[in-house]
Amino acid sequence: MRATWLLAVLLTACTISAFGSVPRAFTFSIVARDPATGEIGVAVQSHWFSVGSVVPWAEAGVGAVATQSFVDPSYGPLGLDLMRAGRSAPEALKALLAGDKDREVRQVAMVDARGRVAAFTGSKCIPAAGDETGDQFSVEANLMENAGVWPAMAKAYREAKGGLADRMLAALDAAQAAGGDIRGMQSAAIIVVKGASTGRPWADTIFNLRVEDSPQPLKELRRLVTLQRAYNHASAGDDFTAAGKIDAALKEYSEAARLAPTVMELPYWEAVALASNHQLDKALPLFKEVFAKEPRWAELTPRLPGVGLLPKDKALLAKIMAQAPGH
Repeated sequence: MRATWLLAVLLTACTISAFGSVPRAFTFSIVARDPATGEIGVAVQSHWFSVGSVVPWAEAGVGAVATQSFVDPSYGPLGLDLMRAGRSAPEALKALLAGDKDREVRQVAMVDARGRVAAFTGSKCIPAAGDETGDQFSVEANLMENAGVWPAMAKAYREAKGGLADRMLAALDAAQAAGGDIRGMQSAAIIVVKGASTGRPWADTIFNLRVEDSPQPLKELRRLVTLQRAYNHASAGDDFTAAGKIDAALKEYSEAARLAPTVMELPYWEAVALASNHQLDKALPLFKEVFAKEPRWAELTPRLPGVGLLPKDKALLAKIMAQAPGH
């Protein structure tokens, strides 16, 4: 009896030694490439804190990786390195698995910039666990409530409308609706990058959002995606304004306001951009709305001419400040 107990303790110690420091990102995720735009992405949810810091990896013009279960985080950067060097997703995954003595506890999926897909679910992933690959996408899950989770994800992704982020979020929602992680929900993340690299990763990233800890991580992730879209439109508006394409800028600013109507910073900087580009008649109503709802923007405005964000024109500044309550 004592010998059996001692053996059990030793086996447990060995298991902890082997995997105790390894992130246990039991989870469901999707990697995908949009054939229409070339965009590449990963989306994930888990009952594990900050899953977005471990599971998803993506690089414009290269591919995307989801590494989960008993995670070896190196699958992310090494998988991208191999695909950047010209390996297909299946070739990259095969090479990494071949060198991993603990591969049977891994779950990994990859998609490359040409839409080639590979997935692996080790035999020692905690059930329910499995994956399904389709046209330029893969869904994968482990420690699920039931084995219907990843088929539900695949079906939802195939049937969903909208951009890549929308379709990947639909897959996550379907996973949760089918039972999801047996432990519940905690964190989520999404990364979407452009199909071709500009050599500037910061400019190639469309979404890189994480919900670290929340009772409703998917709901919060959707909110953040909408907010990021609004800021993306506002940035595009700024670019058009700088190029003197005011009509195109106004269209982008309008969409930003529609997506995030309560965020006063967006119409404020729109107004600044318009006022700086001889469009004061369009700027003044925006200043008035912003100042009425959040007066501190009026306090900020006189500081802008000194740093080149508004013209050094006292008459112009006076007209803007006249929009503030009490002036």
